[in-house]
Amino acid sequence: MSIAALVSEVDDFGRATITLNRPELHNAFDDTLIGALTEELKRLERDPGVRVILLAARGKSFSSGADLNWMRRMADYSFIENLSDAMGLAELMKTLANIPKPTIALVQGAAIGGGVGLVACCDIALSSENASFCLSEVKLGLIPAVISPYVAAAIGARATRRYFITAERFDAAEAYRLGLVHEVVPGDQLVQKGEELSRLLLRNGPLAMASVKALVAEVALNTLDDDLIADTAERIAEIRASDEGREGLSAFLEKRYPNWIKE
Repeated sequence: MSIAALVSEVDDFGRATITLNRPELHNAFDDTLIGALTEELKRLERDPGVRVILLAARGKSFSSGADLNWMRRMADYSFIENLSDAMGLAELMKTLANIPKPTIALVQGAAIGGGVGLVACCDIALSSENASFCLSEVKLGLIPAVISPYVAAAIGARATRRYFITAERFDAAEAYRLGLVHEVVPGDQLVQKGEELSRLLLRNGPLAMASVKALVAEVALNTLDDDLIADTAERIAEIRASDEGREGLSAFLEKRYPNWIKE
């Protein structure tokens, strides 16, 4: 699938790479790009041949957040129109965060506002050394409301409060310290590192990885009690009894690759 602002490609191993393709606008997004990215993520989720999704960008910036022309239009919107717009962005973030397939963000440049939200929604985030980050909304008299649950989950409430209210720019080393990104690499090694990680993911059971994502979402939000303990026991029992679980165990005992690994 390819449109001017978005390019999506799937290789023979089932790795899908979605590339934001508005380098002249620092990959800023408007309602059109938000809709296209949301629909493409949903399409890749439905595609059984897709195993891993990488989110990348072309040009100097990963994403500068909201497009200025879009923001000018929003200035004249009614509350209902603004709510509809905000719900579109909220749907994108929810789709990216909850997609059952593993996601990797490749942050090659500046990530501003909603761009930080995209990074926070991915399971794994890799950053080049020269990337930078900023949650700049308060400079415009706005708030980063829609992305706030994902940013807070990534870096914690304390750091979120600081960077939301100061709107200060921070570098890749600070993003790593905060937990927003998992690894910082030289810019010319970013794609290679993404490929290495995606190869690791391809060796894991697709159902198991989807189940792990759902498991983490559940245990992170709930208190450790008898209900949660019972829920975790049920989850492992279900996966053990699944076709994938049986295949994985059989392959291990028989010293062969499981059937989801393509060699």
